[in-house]
Amino acid sequence: MSSPAPWQLREPVETQVLDASEGRRSLSAFLISGMLMSFLGAILPAWRYHLRADFKEVGYYFLSLNLGFLLSVAAAHVLLPRRGVKFVLIAANAMACFGFLYLALTSPPVPAIWRLLGLLWIGVSAGLLNAGVFHAISPQYRHDRAATMNLAGVMFGLGCLVTALLVAGTYYVYTVPSILILFAILPGFFAANYAKAKITPQPFIQQVPLAQLLRDFRNPGAILFSLLLFFQFGNEWSIAGWLPLFLIRRLGISPADSLLLLALYWAALLVGRIVSQLLLKRMSHGLLLIGSIVSALLGTIVLASTNNRFGAVMGILFVGGGFASVYPLVTEKIAHRFPYYHPGFYNGIFSFAITGGFIAPWCLGYFAQNWGIRAVMVLPLLGTCMVFALVLLIMLEAKLSGLAAAK
Repeated sequence: MSSPAPWQLREPVETQVLDASEGRRSLSAFLISGMLMSFLGAILPAWRYHLRADFKEVGYYFLSLNLGFLLSVAAAHVLLPRRGVKFVLIAANAMACFGFLYLALTSPPVPAIWRLLGLLWIGVSAGLLNAGVFHAISPQYRHDRAATMNLAGVMFGLGCLVTALLVAGTYYVYTVPSILILFAILPGFFAANYAKAKITPQPFIQQVPLAQLLRDFRNPGAILFSLLLFFQFGNEWSIAGWLPLFLIRRLGISPADSLLLLALYWAALLVGRIVSQLLLKRMSHGLLLIGSIVSALLGTIVLASTNNRFGAVMGILFVGGGFASVYPLVTEKIAHRFPYYHPGFYNGIFSFAITGGFIAPWCLGYFAQNWGIRAVMVLPLLGTCMVFALVLLIMLEAKLSGLAAAK
């Protein structure tokens, strides 16, 4: 996920012999990716933002992470073809390790500007890691697209879950710098492991011609899919980034318990995506997609209106379960309509979606600052309504396209 333009892999002349250990090593890096992408939402209570309503500052944290991720686009564009995937994986993990150590040194009461620089660095490392690992799993992807992406999703979800559980379990035990040092250990280990590992060079990558890109974005289906992913990623990461602060300030629960509920959200997403893969073969995809969005809509309403822990738990389960199947269903349609897109590299559609995932939590900082913490549920609520409308439009467009093709 790290190039601003679509990419196309040139198939090798001869089929590569898949190395199982190399494939496992590459897929395991999604665990680190999940940690890097989700740790900010988990660390905010440890930085004491539940005690002071400086929500704009929190929003700037998400913006800084986003800018770092976007800066990694240019870095990956240069480093991958010149230095290779192994160098990128080592560099990304080493950067993540040093980024966490830097944040350990700049935790409050150090001024926030220093943490913004650390988050920018973490964003760059996350983008580079995504670029490298998706490039590394290209042979597995060509061999079995569905299994590879499912395993990648499971590892990413586990990384997010482990992050929330790690902070929750150590909240009253260790200092904040100590927690961040614990975070630094795993990417440091992976950097050393990749340095010793043998990683097979991958086939040459080339950009999809600009004319093809422009043709795709004249297609109403491509525009609708990109908008849907933009809002869906924004919904998921808005909840992930702000849920602990919302629960603490809205319901008065302890920071450690709020982080356990964040872990419940990640667990609901993880289990829901596994279950949705099983349901895809047994249910109408359209019915499953609409049911998922209705569940997410109900969950956001419950979260926005509840005043007790039971309501929060039910809202989280509805939201997590509802969000879980939207992404697999949409990416399946993307792969069918645009088969040359490799999901491991940013293309016009997925770059737009990831940007939505980072911009939404930044905007919520302004919402919460002006209208109170309850406002952080407004954007996911409106975003879910938008996703529902886009799903209906996508289904209508697909039906009209089918009728036109039949004529």
